[in-house]
Amino acid sequence: MSNNRKTKKGKSFMLNLVSWLHLWPSLVSGIILIFVCLSGTIIVYSDEIVEWTAGDAKYIEPGNKKLPLETLMNIQKKEFPGLLPSYVLYYKDPNRALVINTFDPKKIALSMVYIDPYTGKILKHDKTIHFFFIMAHLHAHFKIGTVGGWIIAIATVIFVISTITGLVLWWPKRWTKNKVKASFTVRWKARFKRLNYDFHNVYGFYSLIICFILGLSGLILFFQPLMNISMKAFGGTTIDWHKQLPKAIPDKEFIDSFPLMDHLFAEQPTKKVIKYWVYDYQKSGVFSFNLADRAGLKSDENNHTFYFDKYTGNPFLIQKDQHIHNKVENWIWQLHMGQWWGQFGKLSTFLAGIISTILPITGFLIWWGRRKKKKKKTKTQNPIFQTEGT
Repeated sequence: MSNNRKTKKGKSFMLNLVSWLHLWPSLVSGIILIFVCLSGTIIVYSDEIVEWTAGDAKYIEPGNKKLPLETLMNIQKKEFPGLLPSYVLYYKDPNRALVINTFDPKKIALSMVYIDPYTGKILKHDKTIHFFFIMAHLHAHFKIGTVGGWIIAIATVIFVISTITGLVLWWPKRWTKNKVKASFTVRWKARFKRLNYDFHNVYGFYSLIICFILGLSGLILFFQPLMNISMKAFGGTTIDWHKQLPKAIPDKEFIDSFPLMDHLFAEQPTKKVIKYWVYDYQKSGVFSFNLADRAGLKSDENNHTFYFDKYTGNPFLIQKDQHIHNKVENWIWQLHMGQWWGQFGKLSTFLAGIISTILPITGFLIWWGRRKKKKKKTKTQNPIFQTEGT
């Protein structure tokens, strides 16, 4: 049989299939999708909120000479026993404090320690980031590990399919003036039922591309084979080559990293911050600096990674495919976190997140309204419910 055969309602088989795929899987996964979209939306402005809560602790009075980074990390460990340094944020602005992101392995908690690099004085211990750390894990796997990850992955597949099927259902049969107006504008003065439909139809379309990107990037981050395909498509290696970097030499002291970071800022004057992952500081024989416009919770804006020997300060060159590996991974995280175009990208992602949180609700209301209408129509047509003499 042809896929274009007509059904009783006059719709083609393919259009009915698209309608079914758009409706029923979304209804079944609706609650999960609402939670995933809402938690993801909350995370979008996490970096700005964390920086705002730091207050005046972000700023210092520059001194003559900075203490070595290793000394500052040791001060942090002494002041807060049990908190392990995860990464360091070093700013080009001489008035900015050094920020140490810390991890508590017992409580599984993140926090930020602000420290004066000239005096070693602790300026603030801010735990705001832990809230977003929790939200990120709830967003990824409900904090129940692999099972939760698969539940959210399946719901995300449904979400991606709904964006494609939604476009098909939204597409006007005829591009007349009235059809175009109905497809692109919301009738704010209409009754709730119509207003709800317009919101689902119109704003669903406006947010479609970003929602598709958010869903697809989430699947790439979850499924390693998809990540490998992405890496290969851009010419990057799929091997986790970071484990192959030189190891530290026992009982041999590292040089101070601040002069190297200052040198990078001099060479790249438009960059504002360096994120340096220090969780393996004593084990690695290489400094790994992410030079960026802005450092975020999961990715960095317009970043470039530089490697240096910890004993000589000489550049440690990596292969082209290894550099592409870093870039592609960061790009995917940027797409998923809304950092792909600065504040415009974040605002677009935030608005799309709000809309995608509401879409399952508006979709359910549309379905429920039609269901009640059909029941009412069936009862009216059934002779049992007709009064005598009619």
